[in-house]
Amino acid sequence: MTTEIPLDRPRPHTTVLAATPKGVGLCRRIARRQLTCWGVNSTHIDAFHSALLIVAELATNAVLHGRVPGRGFELHLSLTTTVRRGTTLRIEISDPRGDRLPVLLTAPTSHSQSGRGLILVDALSDRWGTIPRHPNAKTVWAELDLTDADATPDAD
Repeated sequence: MTTEIPLDRPRPHTTVLAATPKGVGLCRRIARRQLTCWGVNSTHIDAFHSALLIVAELATNAVLHGRVPGRGFELHLSLTTTVRRGTTLRIEISDPRGDRLPVLLTAPTSHSQSGRGLILVDALSDRWGTIPRHPNAKTVWAELDLTDADATPDAD
């Protein structure tokens, strides 16, 4: 059986990274490079910057709350096009701690040292959530709809 990749839809990108602070920085740089290769940085500037912040927050959460010694985390980026939503950028960060699901705090206290990252993800993404991953792992995902309304107008 053969499968064809449509020319209008780029291939998804997946990378496994070390669950360290350096891995988070590398994750953001890889996301920046991939989104630039897809042209998101020039066609949807706000979504591009939102996506980089979402990647950084989810990767940081994977390192801080989903780390298992000796195991890394995974970044997966994809663009899909549907009739209903148009083009959607999907960001997925997977880590080996399926027993520690993210919790969206509605009002972290001023003394809290964590809890604000998911508030940013919730505010910047159109949708986000978690899905279990075998064995005992999880994927936290966020989606951004790349609408024509937020496209950068052509400079003449």
